[in-house]
Amino acid sequence: MVEKSKITEEVYDEETLIDALKNSDMAVFREGFFQLHPYDRATLYKKVEPEERKKIYYYLSPKELAEIFELSEIDDKEYKLYLNEMDATYAANMIANMFADNAVDVLNELDKAQVVSYLTIMDQDSASEIKALLHYEEYTAGSIMTTEYVVIPQDSTVRSAMTILRNAAPEAETIYYVFVVDDDERLTGVVSLRDLIIAHEDTLIHTIMNDRVVSVLVSEDQEEVARMIKDYNFLAVPVVDFQQHLLGIITVDDIIDVLDEEASDDYSKLAAVSDMTTFDKNSFAAAKKRLPWLLILLVLGMLTANLIGAFEETIAQVALLAAFIPLIAGTAGNSGTQALAVAVRGIATKDIEEESKLKLVLREAGTGLMTGTICAIFVVGLIYVWKQEFLLGLLVGAAILVSIFVATISGTLIPLFMHKINIDPAVASGPFITTLNDLISTLIYLGLATTFISGL
Repeated sequence: MVEKSKITEEVYDEETLIDALKNSDMAVFREGFFQLHPYDRATLYKKVEPEERKKIYYYLSPKELAEIFELSEIDDKEYKLYLNEMDATYAANMIANMFADNAVDVLNELDKAQVVSYLTIMDQDSASEIKALLHYEEYTAGSIMTTEYVVIPQDSTVRSAMTILRNAAPEAETIYYVFVVDDDERLTGVVSLRDLIIAHEDTLIHTIMNDRVVSVLVSEDQEEVARMIKDYNFLAVPVVDFQQHLLGIITVDDIIDVLDEEASDDYSKLAAVSDMTTFDKNSFAAAKKRLPWLLILLVLGMLTANLIGAFEETIAQVALLAAFIPLIAGTAGNSGTQALAVAVRGIATKDIEEESKLKLVLREAGTGLMTGTICAIFVVGLIYVWKQEFLLGLLVGAAILVSIFVATISGTLIPLFMHKINIDPAVASGPFITTLNDLISTLIYLGLATTFISGL
């Protein structure tokens, strides 16, 4: 009896691969590197030191490295750094082996002279395909679409369609949707891979295709495209011109990047930071981004300080009034920020339509009135128990009620107004709303205190 031999493939960990790079052991590195998941390869590439990366460029072909750049979460500003480590011809060939839309993303982060250099070096077909996408305006459907997709004539049979699919599949970004065009290259339908597999070989494509195709214009904003793919649960959506000529497709993986980019952008604005898409590695870069907003908020803060100074006589007569200024300002700021978050999200998701904006304002006003009333009753009781000052409690409670009501309305109206005049409502950031409400709530509180000072 002959015993079957068992071949056990050696498993390489990250540390072993890094050691292989340091020891210039190409065979071990390549064997272990291609055992890793593509995402883990990209992670390893970013992790190693520049000297080790230069060895990777020697050990991997441009096509093999292109897969790393496709999957790696490389910050926009790092593309130039990595490409400068490579030989120019190697870098150009690597970019040429990427999907066209991803290659455009890389080139958009480089200097114009560098872009021209790479396009000159790479093969003519790849360069022409990339150039066709480079001229589209940034953040539009055209700028994120890919031209690597499968397209078939509407009068072809399933048999010929499958032949086209087999030939085009190696270069296509996705094959789950096959797009159908007429003789003028106009989009007329779409067929899923499943429909092709189960259909009879002699069936004509136009009899099984779905002719109610959801498409986007090449000039459509990428955020609108992302919303459409999310709403329809598409894996890809075709991009057309105004005459319905098929120009490209946008795949769900590109949309995930768009959603991440838009979310980071909105969060940056809500936090009053100019850019949070990259992690700052030094204090100077971080301070440079944050300082402009802080200076604007500082000016608003100075207005609040001047306002308090204007009521100096009132505060001098009842010194305890000053103790409740932070309480009222903070509560109003929090309430305004809550309303702001609801309004900005509603605008971003298109939940707020033109006819429902008044309804939103009325709802938030009612919410502010109810929450303000409850907070006012609570603080009146708290101050009475703490200081045995019922009239002071009523004053602070009334100030909180009015401040929360006004802050809630302002937190709703400001982003709606900005959206109306075509300014991103996210710039009505949390710190901005908070500081503005500090000013308003202080004015309300000290104004009431001045009016009823005799009772105190």
